[in-house]
Amino acid sequence: MNKDIATPVRTRAILEKYGFSFKKSLGQNFLIDTNILKKIVEFANITEDTGTIEIGPGIGALTEQLARSSNKVVAFEIDQRLLPILKDTLDPYSNVKVIHQDVLKADVKEVIKDEFQTIDDLMVVANLPYYVTTPIIMKILEEHLPIRGIVVMLQKEVADRISASPGTKDYGSLSIAVQYYTEAETVMIVPKTVFVPQPNVDSAVIRLTRRTTPAVTVKDEGFFFQVTRASFAQRRKTLLNNLTSQLPDGKQKKEQILEALGGCGVDPTRRGETLSLEEFGRLSDALYPYFK
Repeated sequence: MNKDIATPVRTRAILEKYGFSFKKSLGQNFLIDTNILKKIVEFANITEDTGTIEIGPGIGALTEQLARSSNKVVAFEIDQRLLPILKDTLDPYSNVKVIHQDVLKADVKEVIKDEFQTIDDLMVVANLPYYVTTPIIMKILEEHLPIRGIVVMLQKEVADRISASPGTKDYGSLSIAVQYYTEAETVMIVPKTVFVPQPNVDSAVIRLTRRTTPAVTVKDEGFFFQVTRASFAQRRKTLLNNLTSQLPDGKQKKEQILEALGGCGVDPTRRGETLSLEEFGRLSDALYPYFK
């Protein structure tokens, strides 16, 4: 068995060997706790039949654990300076492929087609860079990739927002967008002390299990998300105020908005954070004829 990458001593040795310096702009924080990495792999229910997509492998600490458990790992790494390091640290694992690309610009569907031809069980597992957490998760969900789910480490406050329930301060358009496509649960809190360099905040591991069909059925998915974003534009404002100020020609269509709210039994003086996914579904369907 090869020595784990994710120990303080080995991580330091690798960084020194390559004279690697962390780039703040890329949100690089490397995990130095093997037990946490093993738990992440467990939360993802990885087996030897699983294909794994990783984003931001760093020096390969999580990649190594995934390679030991899964059939194949494809990792997207944006930082060119890490490529020779990964070639070195992941050399013992023949089932890993590193792609030097920004995942936000990558055609992930095409990569899946090329790299996982014989694999049906696919998971996205990553320790995500804080500054692009939300766009990465939303890209994966909106592109309807053929995956079972996503297990990622991210800032605790973002995890709180993703798994929040209606009526709580963390509940917002991000909660709705993610919960529309998946069942979301925070499975672990990770203290900032297990990273180098140490971030300013604690992290959390979140598990998103893809729903076979979205949580609510709506006439138009794009419009549904437009309505939810509009409803949270200014949290302290009522639904009516937000919708009239945020939807196209909303001020001119105030009467129609009131009619739609009444028609689906939603009080116009409520705030966005009090509505469930089902209520947002009904509301967007009631508004749709006036805005399509």
